[in-house]
Amino acid sequence: MTAAAALVWRDIGRIRSLSPLVHNITNYVVMNNTANALLSIGASPVMAHAVDEVEEMVGLASALVLNIGTLSAPWVNAMRVAGRAAHAREIPIVVDPVGSGATRYRTDTIAALLTEFAPTVIRGNASEIRSLVSHDASTRGVDSTHASHDALAAARQLAERYACVVSVSGEVDLIVDRSRVAYVRNGCALMSRVTGMGCTASALTGAFTAVSDSAFEGAVAAMATNGIAGEMAEETSRGPGTFQSAFLDALYVMDAPQVAHRLRVDGL
Repeated sequence: MTAAAALVWRDIGRIRSLSPLVHNITNYVVMNNTANALLSIGASPVMAHAVDEVEEMVGLASALVLNIGTLSAPWVNAMRVAGRAAHAREIPIVVDPVGSGATRYRTDTIAALLTEFAPTVIRGNASEIRSLVSHDASTRGVDSTHASHDALAAARQLAERYACVVSVSGEVDLIVDRSRVAYVRNGCALMSRVTGMGCTASALTGAFTAVSDSAFEGAVAAMATNGIAGEMAEETSRGPGTFQSAFLDALYVMDAPQVAHRLRVDGL
């Protein structure tokens, strides 16, 4: 087993033994998907978005995941309160700027949230990441119009600005901090035909950063695990419907030989 595979497998084992509580304020399109993915890998999900309880819930959590996929003013306020509480507790904060660049409201909202607290990881597709540094960048709804490598410069700029890790999903995933870049080449084409796979990657990133030795390592391990599970699921799926069930099963049964055999990561 390579050192990179050993690191990914180590963090999967930590999640399964520690079952970190991951507090998600996420969009209602994907809540069921992401909760089940966290359960399948061994984490404990909670989906709490009422402003009256988010600060208390953060007090119980090992990581916070904020996803702006289905925005509304009360949810934005809850994200602001939860983000401040997580920052004060020094637990990882994963921010998924879903659809940033598609509308002014989304772009302005994520920009405002990032002034309220320091993110640990910003995880999105290439167009979303580019929109956080350039007003000229745009997305097609919540889909990317750029390849991940097109966002490398923007990712580096964000990593420097917020002293955080930036995880860019694509055919090849890029994970960037202020001094390193890792390339994760796992995954399959069918993942792009199922809604919420990027949101699932963000939720998994919350679980991995809760247990990993560093946010960079956790972000890489999360994207690698997400991609490996996709490859395993594709082999037994007939299409997007069966893929979703097979993906959850793959997270649940993933073992050290699968990680060692399938992992394709450079820079870890």
